[in-house]
Amino acid sequence: MYLKIKVIVDSKSEKIEKKSVDEWKIWIKQPASNSLANNRILEILKSEYPNKSVRIISGHHSPSKIISIG
Repeated sequence: MYLKIKVIVDSKSEKIEKKSVDEWKIWIKQPASNSLANNRILEILKSEYPNKSVRIISGHHSPSKIISIG
């Protein structure tokens, strides 16, 4: 399964908005530098999908990402 994620970094609070089954918008507190944002996104998704492999397919340096859940 693939998710399309739009990430907003440096937010005051963290929240998830599920626009559809495969399209999410996620606000996180971490900055985009040093892969802090990517690591936090993976942590959030791993808690949403326990016992599944979660990895970023594309968008490592972009706010729009495609994530593989499998």
